[in-house]
Amino acid sequence: MGDGEPRVPTAIAVTSADMALPPQDERTLPAAVLQDVDRRPLDQVLTELQTLVDQHGHVIVVCSHAVPASVERRLHTVRALLETDRIALFRPPLPPLGIAVLARQLRQLASCDLSPGVLASAGRLLTHYIHAGALLGSVARLDHVPVSLKTHARSWVPGSQFGVVAHPEPQLVKVGPEAALSGPEFGTWLLVAKGQLASEWVTGTLAPSWRVQGLRETALPAESPDWWGTGRLTEFCAYLPDLSVLYQLVTSVRRSACHWCGIDVIGDRCVFCSATPPDYDDSGGSASRGGRDRALDHRREPALGRRRERRALTG
Repeated sequence: MGDGEPRVPTAIAVTSADMALPPQDERTLPAAVLQDVDRRPLDQVLTELQTLVDQHGHVIVVCSHAVPASVERRLHTVRALLETDRIALFRPPLPPLGIAVLARQLRQLASCDLSPGVLASAGRLLTHYIHAGALLGSVARLDHVPVSLKTHARSWVPGSQFGVVAHPEPQLVKVGPEAALSGPEFGTWLLVAKGQLASEWVTGTLAPSWRVQGLRETALPAESPDWWGTGRLTEFCAYLPDLSVLYQLVTSVRRSACHWCGIDVIGDRCVFCSATPPDYDDSGGSASRGGRDRALDHRREPALGRRRERRALTG
């Protein structure tokens, strides 16, 4: 799992220090922390990203939808000013703790013999194996999971608690003797981040019902109260901890070359250039060769000239 010429691993970056979880194993690489990118001078952030690219070749920035819009704008600005396709901005549909877990999984995989494009698109694959949720004291301001009017009304009752799963499928229950949330059908560990709410239901009821193989605790990410709409929460995330399992998942998927930038990827979208495969007609020609379709035929494998099977990996 990694024999061959020595190489500098791809950098996995996060947007705050609390999103850089402690190593899962001895091979987990450190995260590059891009702290306060929207508050520091632009030239400092430019220099920081350029240095990471120079040192690692490619950089994958994993960030939450809860980060301020100014952070996202700054990252896009820096990427544009550097005129590079070696920086991937990856924002999966996960709560903050799930983002931190996924970033750590990519840090584990960065130690293996995976190319930057495969590693970046592996993030989209592994997202499907993460079960992320929270125990909430209120759902009055919860925007990421559907909440009925009846549940909204119950949210105002003092002492009410709600178990919520935001990913992979939305679930919401009022905590009580019969309350249950559907969990993963494979072996996972559970990471728990306690906020301003006791975590006994998560550790004493949810964890056994999900048959987790291990349980760890960590600090609550600063972005979590905004994402969940309340500070009265305990966030949790079930995940695959073993590098060997993660590696087998990623390497079992067929690889192909991005038709636009030529980098190796898995799935149907390149995270570095955001290109998706063009549609081809049965005669082998492109059904829509627009202005962006450059003359890259020399980069395409022969199979790319025919209609290809689409793999339902990345949603």
